[in-house]
Amino acid sequence: MLAMHSVNKVYQVGTFGTTSLHAVRDVSFTVGRGEVVSLIGESGSGKSTLGRMALRLISTTSGQITFDGEDLLGLNRSRLRSYYRRAQGVFQDPFSSYNPIFPVDRAFDSLWRTNFAALSRQEWQDKVDEAIRSVRLTPEDVLGKYPHQLSGGQLQRMLVARALLLDIDFLVADEIISMLDASTRIDVLNLLGDLKERGLSILFITHDLSLGNYVSDRVVILYQGRVVEQGVTDVVFNEPLHPYTRNLLASVPQLNRRWDEVEADESVRAAALAGRCLFHEHDEAASLPVHSTVEVVSGHQVGCFAMSADDPCPATAGRTGEQT
Repeated sequence: MLAMHSVNKVYQVGTFGTTSLHAVRDVSFTVGRGEVVSLIGESGSGKSTLGRMALRLISTTSGQITFDGEDLLGLNRSRLRSYYRRAQGVFQDPFSSYNPIFPVDRAFDSLWRTNFAALSRQEWQDKVDEAIRSVRLTPEDVLGKYPHQLSGGQLQRMLVARALLLDIDFLVADEIISMLDASTRIDVLNLLGDLKERGLSILFITHDLSLGNYVSDRVVILYQGRVVEQGVTDVVFNEPLHPYTRNLLASVPQLNRRWDEVEADESVRAAALAGRCLFHEHDEAASLPVHSTVEVVSGHQVGCFAMSADDPCPATAGRTGEQT
């Protein structure tokens, strides 16, 4: 469905834009039909930038993004409108997506005028009611209300319902539950699971590993704009290979284990990989850019173990020009 290949994004920052900020570095991954893929990483790792590039909301410096084999970066206005009938995004703060002086219905009415003008008022209302019920809301409870009269979870599900009105195939869910309380989070996560069962493809962007584990088929771990590890969720979470992924997982509180048990497991993994870089141990890595990944286990890819210029890859630390 969606495929990114060697995607880069460079921002010009500083006085008069004289400084370059490399926000995304040679990122490649795919999202299959009916699949949930989680982009996971800390703030500033490039997650939201990738989601916005997938929706053509911001430009791409280089690389290729395709949707069902069609080049997204070359779409004209007409073809882009057609793409938005199949792909939509829901973002972190639901309150910012509504005008506070209008009822929430206005967010739906704008679609009626631009995409469903042939439908009568009653036909459109029936379609809206069906979409709202599909996200586990009751139309009578939410329609006609102002944003401040609804909870964050209700507003977020209303945005998902709005996307579903277009009968979309692909959804970018960017930190959509980070502002919700615990009881509401599980409702939205279960809704995403239902949508997946209906065949919807979802790019789920989060900094929370437990959420990615709960909802996704595959995960992509990002660090400083590059992919350091990706693969089947259970494989990556149960046997993390990259130092960054291991550090992330070790930092997640676990209800069934004490912190000293988790640290002991991480010490064992670290000792087993000390002085090694699984990326550079593979022959095919020699012909790949340093920001690429190689498959070290079936369904499990890992990048260079270098974390920064000050923390170089153990396999290349003594070689000039090979640090990342």
